[in-house]
Amino acid sequence: MKAKNRWITTALFIACLPLASCKQAADTAADEEQESRPATVEHLEGAEPARVTLTAKAAERIDIQTAPVSDTQVEGKQRKMIPYAAVLYDTKGDTWAWISPAPLTFVRHSIAIDRIDGDKAVLSDGPDAGTLVVTVGATELFGSELEFEEE
Repeated sequence: MKAKNRWITTALFIACLPLASCKQAADTAADEEQESRPATVEHLEGAEPARVTLTAKAAERIDIQTAPVSDTQVEGKQRKMIPYAAVLYDTKGDTWAWISPAPLTFVRHSIAIDRIDGDKAVLSDGPDAGTLVVTVGATELFGSELEFEEE
């Protein structure tokens, strides 16, 4: 009787081996999919709606370009200024700029525009001087934040 039990145990063990390899294959596929994603999105609490982190290849593909926020005197008042290309309007008409606090990392930041002066936006509220704002690729970042994907 013991020999029969060993035979059944061995047969069940061998039968279960393919199931274990299926799990490994699924885990590997999930890991590869995560690594192949061009952007990861982390939704934040508070004033900043999301942080988008791009792979180097994704940033190159959409040609991300940035420029620093500058402080300037406008009619005797100290104002922040950004390229108008960095201004993004949402569906409610609110104004935003994508800032880059670290390489390949971008956070949408609320801004208040005082006026547009040529290709510059004069801000009454916005990121600190020296902060990098995205001038090319902002709409792609916004799409990533909303988790739109190409079909």
